[in-house]
Amino acid sequence: MNDLPFGFSSSNDDNKDDRKRDNDDASNSANNPFGFAMGDGPIDPSQLGQLFSQLGNMFSGMGSGMSAGGSGPVNYEVAANLARQQIGAFTPMLAKEDQAVADAVRLAEVWLDEQTTLPAGISSTAAWTPVDWLENTLPTWRTLCDPIAEQMSKTMDAGLPEEAKALAGPMMAMIGQLSGTMYGTQLGQGLGQLAGGVLTSTDIGLPLAPDRMGVLLPEAIAKFAEGLDLPAQEIVVFLAAREAAHIRLFSHVPWLKQRVLATVEEYARGIRVDLGGLQNLATDIDPQELFTNPGKLEELMGSAASFEPQTTPAQQAALSRLETLLALIEGWVELVVSNALGDRIPSTAALTETMRRRRASGGPAEQTFATLIGMDLRPRKLREAATLWRSLTEASDITVRDGVWDHPDLLPDADDLDNPAGFIDGVIGGDVSGIDDAIAELERQFAANDTDAQDNNAGDNKDSDNKDTGEKGPEQA
Repeated sequence: MNDLPFGFSSSNDDNKDDRKRDNDDASNSANNPFGFAMGDGPIDPSQLGQLFSQLGNMFSGMGSGMSAGGSGPVNYEVAANLARQQIGAFTPMLAKEDQAVADAVRLAEVWLDEQTTLPAGISSTAAWTPVDWLENTLPTWRTLCDPIAEQMSKTMDAGLPEEAKALAGPMMAMIGQLSGTMYGTQLGQGLGQLAGGVLTSTDIGLPLAPDRMGVLLPEAIAKFAEGLDLPAQEIVVFLAAREAAHIRLFSHVPWLKQRVLATVEEYARGIRVDLGGLQNLATDIDPQELFTNPGKLEELMGSAASFEPQTTPAQQAALSRLETLLALIEGWVELVVSNALGDRIPSTAALTETMRRRRASGGPAEQTFATLIGMDLRPRKLREAATLWRSLTEASDITVRDGVWDHPDLLPDADDLDNPAGFIDGVIGGDVSGIDDAIAELERQFAANDTDAQDNNAGDNKDSDNKDTGEKGPEQA
């Protein structure tokens, strides 16, 4: 669609051509970071000097990156720089885009009020560029990625033989820097791709923006709308409603975000890395090839950064809980938005199915979690979660449904998604399992109470008889 409402607009053709050239240049730079003109022949002395110069600059940059806030398990300066390079050119936001987001969110909030007991959670709104998204979401990515990268670094260090550690000596510090840089490189590539595709700040299922801020990314929404034969105005309001619903949930369920992060940390604690791949990598290094093929160094760094950790049963259980929790969040948002907009926006059903297919085809959420923590969020769970929330609403009301979020122990688990009827019966009090035992216990209590009452009555009567025979009235005295 070319006529996006509320001030949303696609770039003109000239700008698209310029941005394409900029993106091509950025892509070429990312694919060949050393800037060499590669050929089939041997490298000449001038190229050899250039190689050493570029390597010196790279290690110098790594050192400055570590001293400028990259001292943790991930070099976030490398990640941010690489992501910005991958984003390339973008269209700056104007005041009309900010106003457009505010208008869309305000309308969506009014409609959502009718479909949930959770009050509005957005106190400010903004239109972001991809770079805005990158800079404002890095603190949350740090919280997500640090435990995993730190544990991987510890297990790799612990897995080295003592002889190797003694031999490495002072080199261990450089190895730590290389590890942080390699993970930062992997993270930067993922965030660069993600920044150009996310539609809202909660598009991956987590609140990445500052607290209580509603955010839409107009440039990505314009590209998303071009592939749909639907009114652009409806698309914008639909996405604003999803953003507002997510933020209601995270704002008024205070344990929810921390529960997601804690599950990631639980997964990270069990990481074990097989160093056999590292040994094989070391044996495959040909020093001569590093001189004749400068791109080999990048390939080796990328191979080292992509070692797959071994997944233990405990980790698999943590990933399953995380998958279920994210599916419950997405399913609740889908139901609330569908009910709020269904009678007002004709394309709600089509847009809902589009978002589901986007997940199924490997959207931003799946790509991100698969890259960073090795988890694919299965669309089947999303459909089952939406079905469970819908069935619970129909069997009770929105107050009972939203009350399930009061405590994490009240939430359904993976088995409940497979058997929603049992969970719903338990929530609304329809579970009759054990009712015969409860009635029998109640009858025993009644019988015991009756026996005690009879004994008490008998004692009272005996005392009364003693008083009649043993006490004298005033006239007798």
